Amino acid sequence: MKHAPKKQERRALMPSIVYGLISFMVILSSCQKKKEVVVPGPQAYKITKNISYNGVDVDIIIDKPPLNEMDVLMVYHGTRHFDSLILDAAENILTHFKEILNEQNMMIVSVAYPEENLLMGDNLLESEAALLWVQHKAEEELGITIKKLFLAGHSQGAYIVTRLNTMHHTDGVIANAPGPLNLVYRCQLEENGTIPNGITCDALFLAYGSTTDNPDAYMNRSLLHFTNGFKSDILFIQGLKDGHIQRYSWPTFKQKVRECTDCKNVTFLEIPQHGHTALFTSEVAQEEFNAFLKRE
Repeated sequence: MKHAPKKQERRALMPSIVYGLISFMVILSSCQKKKEVVVPGPQAYKITKNISYNGVDVDIIIDKPPLNEMDVLMVYHGTRHFDSLILDAAENILTHFKEILNEQNMMIVSVAYPEENLLMGDNLLESEAALLWVQHKAEEELGITIKKLFLAGHSQGAYIVTRLNTMHHTDGVIANAPGPLNLVYRCQLEENGTIPNGITCDALFLAYGSTTDNPDAYMNRSLLHFTNGFKSDILFIQGLKDGHIQRYSWPTFKQKVRECTDCKNVTFLEIPQHGHTALFTSEVAQEEFNAFLKRE
């Protein structure tokens, strides 16, 4: 049977116990200090986020590099008509722009603007809300610092960024094959049976009647109506093997923009051997695109 240590033995054990306790506290303190000084670096991520600005909601896809201070490229997809398709469209256009970017440290924000049951141009409300959210809320909500902000769009997305450039200042805008340029001409072709009917012109016909009865209503939603007051430098890219409807009104659009007296710098790049997707198929267009983003 073991006996409890005598008083003298307990005294002899005290220094060892105290020393062990002190050693343990020192080790624990050391570990805690090391833990405090470990600061995780900026994280890369890709998320879909529903944002709101002034009561207007829209979905966006954010592709963030492993930085907390960066330039931002906002991109707008082409026509999809049905809202069940717009998130995929936003994802696809994000991928296409990311593939041609030389600077991989830009954050890309792709806007899934709505289209279904809307007249051409009515989705500018959601498109603008996304831009204003990035300009005024993104830094606080995402914990980032935005250095420069650019807009880029393809087809109807280029129509949108061109119109946004008449409303808000950014660090630059790129518009590839912007359209529709002339809804009067396009919808007349549908009305007389030259080309098949489409959702865009059918909706306008229901709202305004024919292009003969109400041409101004059609023209007021055409990009030819928005050729003045560009607030930021803009690069237009157009493949000269695009479809007939686009090529028909392109010279007129280009001339009207060149006559603008209150626009920032405007650059036109025409690509002879490429079509509607010239920015994504032409090395020349991609070089110009990247140079535009890098200019001072």
